[in-house]
Amino acid sequence: MREIVLDTETTGLDPAEGHRIIEIGCVELINYLPTGRVYQTYINPERDVPLEASAISGIKTDFLKPFPVFANIVDDFLAFLGEDKLVIHNASFDLKFLNAEFGRLNHPPFLPHRATDTLKIARTKFPGSPASLDALCRRFQIDLSSRTKHGALVDCELLAKVYLELIGGRQTTFSFDGTRTSEKTAAKAGNIGAGERISRPARPHQPTPEELTAHQELVGTIKGSLWNT
Repeated sequence: MREIVLDTETTGLDPAEGHRIIEIGCVELINYLPTGRVYQTYINPERDVPLEASAISGIKTDFLKPFPVFANIVDDFLAFLGEDKLVIHNASFDLKFLNAEFGRLNHPPFLPHRATDTLKIARTKFPGSPASLDALCRRFQIDLSSRTKHGALVDCELLAKVYLELIGGRQTTFSFDGTRTSEKTAAKAGNIGAGERISRPARPHQPTPEELTAHQELVGTIKGSLWNT
């Protein structure tokens, strides 16, 4: 199963007020584990980056001027995503900005069901507890030292670890041999997809005449056997 962890950095909180995306980060997951494939790009928002936004992301207006506008990266971005499920923390925020950019290009929007929202999962699983990315990393003892600023790719890499913990940790299903199922499936090339089963021949359940004779001979050697009553 392929999923894409996605995060954006923006110039503000609301695209309706003219704010734009300035960075996109993505991390590919197969069976819940990162594959090492990532997508990251900075984007020229065609406007200034307010000081309060720069204080959070560390990204300034002059830094973004050499980078392409959204229209020039959209094809590569969508090619990386494919048709697969997205994993986003506070999905409504990122989808709102992405759909605003798509709207400028007359591109169909992402629908809400395309994304798994880890913020909603966290609030359901830990009601009343802080559910920010920082708080969840601390809860699951995930190293936050790489997050000196809010960068889209760094946040995706952290969220991938948080997501794995939210769905049950590395042991997403039980295995008698002590090997975590998610690790086993990720390590297998050509693993069986969801809903597929291995076809095996039916096991015979009726004893053969030879087995019945051997059983009777054995029972005859046992004194007081229930089979002889």
